[in-house]
Amino acid sequence: MRTSPTAGTTATGRRRRIGAAFAAAAALALAGFGTAVQADAATAAPAKATWAKTPCATPKHKGELACNSLRVTGGLTAFQKQQAADGITPEAATPSGYGPSDLQSAYGLTSAAASKGAGETIAIVDAYNDPNAEADLAKYRSYYGLSACTKASGCFKQVSQTGSTTSLPSSDAGWSEEISLDLDMASAICPNCNILLVEANSATMANLGTAVNEAVTLGAKYVSNSYGGSESSSDTSYDTSYFKHPGVAITVSAGDGGYGAEYPAASQYVTSVGGTALSKASNTRGWSESVWNTSSTEGTGSGCSAYDAKPSWQTDTGCAKRTIADVSAVADPATGVSVYDSYGVTAGFYTFGGTSASSPIIAGVYALAGTPSSGSYPAKFPYAKAGTSALNDVTSGSNGSCGGSYLCTARSGYDGPTGVGTPEGVSAFTG
Repeated sequence: MRTSPTAGTTATGRRRRIGAAFAAAAALALAGFGTAVQADAATAAPAKATWAKTPCATPKHKGELACNSLRVTGGLTAFQKQQAADGITPEAATPSGYGPSDLQSAYGLTSAAASKGAGETIAIVDAYNDPNAEADLAKYRSYYGLSACTKASGCFKQVSQTGSTTSLPSSDAGWSEEISLDLDMASAICPNCNILLVEANSATMANLGTAVNEAVTLGAKYVSNSYGGSESSSDTSYDTSYFKHPGVAITVSAGDGGYGAEYPAASQYVTSVGGTALSKASNTRGWSESVWNTSSTEGTGSGCSAYDAKPSWQTDTGCAKRTIADVSAVADPATGVSVYDSYGVTAGFYTFGGTSASSPIIAGVYALAGTPSSGSYPAKFPYAKAGTSALNDVTSGSNGSCGGSYLCTARSGYDGPTGVGTPEGVSAFTG
């Protein structure tokens, strides 16, 4: 929830003007015209982005959960299309996805990201080890002008599910892509925050849940989880064992398989995070969003849990149990985010999507908002601001077939795919 990146970023000045002939060809290619010249331009830079699941999105072993990430493999992302429309082409090595300044702008976080987050710790829970995690994080942060976050300074810490800094799990290239995505999104939203990476021994619920508990034990008040799987009758026991942590904001990806509930997004104790398509727009906000949906089998997850009880702050009437999701953020790989990764792939910037992006983004927003009140379940905080300017209400799009109900179809107010909306500043995430 990615191959050769070709686009730049508004966060830097590393861009140059393209020639008039190239600009005209690119513009015509994007418009979909079919002359030979335009076909040549389209061949060089096809208009439609393509992507594939990261390896960890397909579990290797029975009983393992999947990461919720996709990596762009070709074509033009929304970021690149905007660059082309502006008559700008980047240097060859620059990213092709949204960077920190884009995401902060889209979610009204520019001021908060600059002034808040110091002393707060965002925990990232993933499976297996990324041996290049610190080095890749440094590349991302340096490129985008973010302050260094290293083990030596105490800003970054990498531990096993038991808290060991020396005895880490076996390394895995697929999960390393996921780890890079998660670390970079936490950095993009809360650059002043400390980051704790907790690596589970494997992608089972027992090991990942143990890693969540370890993150909380080590003091993290914001814990992001970008993985999930089918619901089961064991989920309510997992709730109690791993996710019932009052006073801690635990975010979980809603899934990438379209309409249908998955766990742990269905846990009543977590903030379930859906996914949107995010693009620049000529409106007051400067951005627009809709439900992320690629096909009947790919898009943001949502739905009605078969097992988990409905939390008291959810008042929708079409689902007697827990409804997914609570809030949302960008996840469509066609409008994806920039990530630096080097383990098991050619080192460089890639563009990722999937609700694996939206979960750490929302964890970062909670961190900017400040420590949750003791005894609270922060999933309820945004509901108090539903329908206000503290959230961007996403009202268009659907992620599947549910008889047209709000469980899979966006509408004004609460809906399954996007919850009560996306952040507009931090005030909807305090309490």
